[in-house]
Amino acid sequence: MDDFVRVEIKDGIGTIRLERPPMNALNTQVQEELRAAATAVTADAGVRAVIVYGGEKVFAAGADIKEMADMSYVDMAERAADLSSALGTIARIPKPVVAAIAGYALGGGCELALACDWRVAAEDAKLGQPEIKLGIIPGAGGTQRLARLVGPAKAKDLIMTGRMVDAAEASRIGLVDRVVPAGGVYDAAVELVTPFRTGPVQALRAAKQAVDGGLEMDLASGLAWESQLFAALFATDDRREGMTAFVEKRKPDFTGR
Repeated sequence: MDDFVRVEIKDGIGTIRLERPPMNALNTQVQEELRAAATAVTADAGVRAVIVYGGEKVFAAGADIKEMADMSYVDMAERAADLSSALGTIARIPKPVVAAIAGYALGGGCELALACDWRVAAEDAKLGQPEIKLGIIPGAGGTQRLARLVGPAKAKDLIMTGRMVDAAEASRIGLVDRVVPAGGVYDAAVELVTPFRTGPVQALRAAKQAVDGGLEMDLASGLAWESQLFAALFATDDRREGMTAFVEKRKPDFTGR
């Protein structure tokens, strides 16, 4: 089989690159290759930050409808959890992850972007969850991650109308974090994650765990989770180096330990 997802590593940044022309449709093979790519960059200690990128023309225009058209309830009941967990593997990468969005990020493509920590979009990008127009709803995290990101009312608007939003509106509602000129989206994503290449790896991991895990808890449980992660960092070399460097008024030299 052809490979539709590649991992490229340069200067501590791992790029998960989708390459399934013309629209990077997320069929079963692409979903599983995304899972494998996320597992690979998670395990590689040389990767300090991750970019998910579909190329200069399109991020990902949804699931492969032709593949799903003839599936029964039983078929999808067996597959739906794997679809969700494949993108969930992206969300669980314990490193800073940014989606670099050019062109369309629709349906499963939008859900893939939602699984990242940040979204950088080109000025001409279009995002949306149009599944309602097919008589279904988002099934790979869209109803849950979108509502947590932009609020339930706006999420219902996008999901129940199925309309697309341009980059400007996506920025206004908090769906994307940065809008850049077309053609510059990948460079902007690199700029965003570059500071993390030399950052304190364990603290960055803990920060992501604290925020993402805390969102699933009540406040008291979230505060206890934060305290546990905070205290654990006092066992790291980077905590010692960071505090020593502060006292000595110099730049810290983090090793990731």
